[in-house]
Amino acid sequence: MKPSIQKLYNIFRIEAENQFFNRAVIGGLDRILERWTAEARQDKLDEALILEVQSALQLYPQLSFQERAQTLENLWKTLQSTADDIPAFPQAAPENIAKPTSQPKPFSKTAHPKQTSTSLEGQLDLKALQASITVLPGIGQKYANVLAKLGLFTLEDLLYYFPRRYDDYSNLKPIHSLLYGEEVTVIGVIQSVTERKSPSKRSIVEAVLSDGTGGIRITIFNQPWQAQKLQIGEPYAVAGRIDQYLGRLVFVNPEIEPLDKELLHSGRIVPVYRLTENITQRWLRRTIKQVVDRYAPKLVDYMPASIRQSAQLMELSKAVYQTHFPDSIENLEQARYRLAFDEIFFLQMGVLRHKYEWQQRPGRPFHAPPAWLDQFKASLPYRLTQAQERALHQALNDLSSGRPMNRLLQGDVGSGKTVVAAGIAALIAHHNAQSAIMAPTSILAEQHYRTFLKLLATLDESDGSEDRQDPVKLPASAIRLLTGATPDSERSEIFDQLTNNQIKILIGTHALIEEAVQFHDLQFIVVDEQHRFGVEQRALLRAKGENPHLLVMTATPIPRSLALTLYGDLDLTLLDEMPPGRQPINTFVVYPHERERVYRLIESQVEQGKRAFIIYPLVEESDKSQSLSAVEEYKRLQEEVFPNLRLGLLHGRLKADEKEAVMRQFQTGEIQILVSTSVVEVGVDVPQATVMVVEGANRFGLAQLHQFRGRVGRGNDPAYCILIPETADEAENERLMVMAQTQDGFVLAEHDLRQRGPGDFLGTRQSGFAQLRFASYTNLHLIEKVREHSQALFTEDPLLEKPEHRLLAERIDRFWQETTSDIS
Repeated sequence: MKPSIQKLYNIFRIEAENQFFNRAVIGGLDRILERWTAEARQDKLDEALILEVQSALQLYPQLSFQERAQTLENLWKTLQSTADDIPAFPQAAPENIAKPTSQPKPFSKTAHPKQTSTSLEGQLDLKALQASITVLPGIGQKYANVLAKLGLFTLEDLLYYFPRRYDDYSNLKPIHSLLYGEEVTVIGVIQSVTERKSPSKRSIVEAVLSDGTGGIRITIFNQPWQAQKLQIGEPYAVAGRIDQYLGRLVFVNPEIEPLDKELLHSGRIVPVYRLTENITQRWLRRTIKQVVDRYAPKLVDYMPASIRQSAQLMELSKAVYQTHFPDSIENLEQARYRLAFDEIFFLQMGVLRHKYEWQQRPGRPFHAPPAWLDQFKASLPYRLTQAQERALHQALNDLSSGRPMNRLLQGDVGSGKTVVAAGIAALIAHHNAQSAIMAPTSILAEQHYRTFLKLLATLDESDGSEDRQDPVKLPASAIRLLTGATPDSERSEIFDQLTNNQIKILIGTHALIEEAVQFHDLQFIVVDEQHRFGVEQRALLRAKGENPHLLVMTATPIPRSLALTLYGDLDLTLLDEMPPGRQPINTFVVYPHERERVYRLIESQVEQGKRAFIIYPLVEESDKSQSLSAVEEYKRLQEEVFPNLRLGLLHGRLKADEKEAVMRQFQTGEIQILVSTSVVEVGVDVPQATVMVVEGANRFGLAQLHQFRGRVGRGNDPAYCILIPETADEAENERLMVMAQTQDGFVLAEHDLRQRGPGDFLGTRQSGFAQLRFASYTNLHLIEKVREHSQALFTEDPLLEKPEHRLLAERIDRFWQETTSDIS
């Protein structure tokens, strides 16, 4: 576009955004004619065209608003007929720019003029975007090396290098109505320019901008070239935050652009990108603009048209463009919504595909005879809750389906997950096959071992009272424990008995995945607290059987939005009912200066034969943190606070056998108060423990605090959880107060997700998922909407083999190659 035409376009756009009030140029649009005519003749515009512009603008001040709009639009159509590169007439802005809303409005079909290409001709193959950024004009190896520090190597990298934030300079205002602190763009003429040095020899350029309603001073530090660049009498767009100096409003280091060029740094919503050394924001913005202008309109939309239409999504090309250079806040919201939709869609299609592929494998069916099931339930020392009955029923259906079970069993601490796993393992043993139960810590593995013995083992084989006719019970020797602390002689015995199928259930830690552990016929795997294991560890255990049935268990409540997205490959079972007799745990948030009251509560409980935990966020004192540490506090508590009580110390730096010794002492009562770090989060079942004190509670997530709380109240006595934050900060304590208000782990998990993000829930499962750029795991509305569309498409074409789904399949493959996948 020729400079004289570009200048008219900018003026007409500003005029349209100002509702045709004749304010785009100081004194009125007709004031530009003399200078513009000279520039137009320099550009060799047709004289008849110049004359038409002059005639129209000379009459402009005398026209009504409607006539002005019509005049400019007609004039622009005439200009458009003279060249192919002139865009459509700028649309008038609404009186008030729409503010962001939580849910974007449906996609408007009014497309940006530069992004309307939808025909296959001229559309861009993804491979073309793999060209090096050095193909761009002005980018040699020097700049390529700089951009490489930002991870930018190809045209595609630049196209998808989205802004980290935006400066909204679309608010055009006359100088007389400016207010301190607002971010605006002002159109005016430079009246004067001076340069001086500060006492510290810094360059200070000062200019005065006037627009007919007033004048404002512009101060520019350390940019001496601006004194030559700014031309007196020329119109400029100046954008920035209105500051104040000696009682007068001023601009300090604003963005300044001449009006005869397309406004990129002012007069619009301006993107702000992450930078590195040796490049400026303006340079990077210009570089990205040329890539976006050229390549975004050619992007082929991989999303099927039916989904775009029904989900009311913006076209991909427009979404990419508008995310970089939005025309309005509304368009920006719609663009970001489209890209967020895509991210969640890729995730869900990926997990559905994993589930589909897993379900195509054969799994050995195991049927539970009704008599056997009745006998199993009758053998239990308690009656199953309805939730446990439901979970067991779902698992047995899986086992009989002929496909390998792939189920996530989630339930609060103490909800009875283990008995469900034990029932399935008993059925597998009934069919003469084997099971493996893997726990993250030896303490938890030991606890499972004891529970399995209690539920499934006959009485001591040596006393001759065992009933070998019982189809549910197993000899105690058929249930074994394998951890890192298991003696070599016992390990050899376990390995032998596994291969000859004497051992039906092996419970242990990571030791289960050792190469020496070989099963005769492994058909069922339980992974407890699955997020604490890595991909390879779970895969290694699975490889020890042939498509074994899998049950993963977690006591960490997973918010519904996360469960729908991250665990879509698993069937979900929720234990939402606690066994009868469990009492709510009295939870209090106590200020640090009230600590003595807490100590007296502990003393009184210990005198009644109970035990207490005191949790600290650190093992030892640190120069980098003011938090209390377990080691130092253990010494102080033992010597100064509880000299007559028996205290123990537990933390992650102890050796495994030392930790087990401490826990055993606590379980037997040799230790009355256990001072610990977060290592007690899982796997500690001490019914006599009635007090849980968490120091530095503000440093833990609510879900983790809920886990701590679950360590007490496992008996029939009233239990207490005391949370002591490090400060009396009101906001932080308000977060902790939620703990006192509810015992519902899912409510707490939702709070945690909103406040701390998904990190606490991801574990090692899908760490790459945390890197979503547009989508949020807290946006349940979006996630459910995407799930509806992804499931419908998956039902229609699970492997995306139809020609119209080819591009989408490629895009999903690329997404999953870039994402750390940890599907169970």
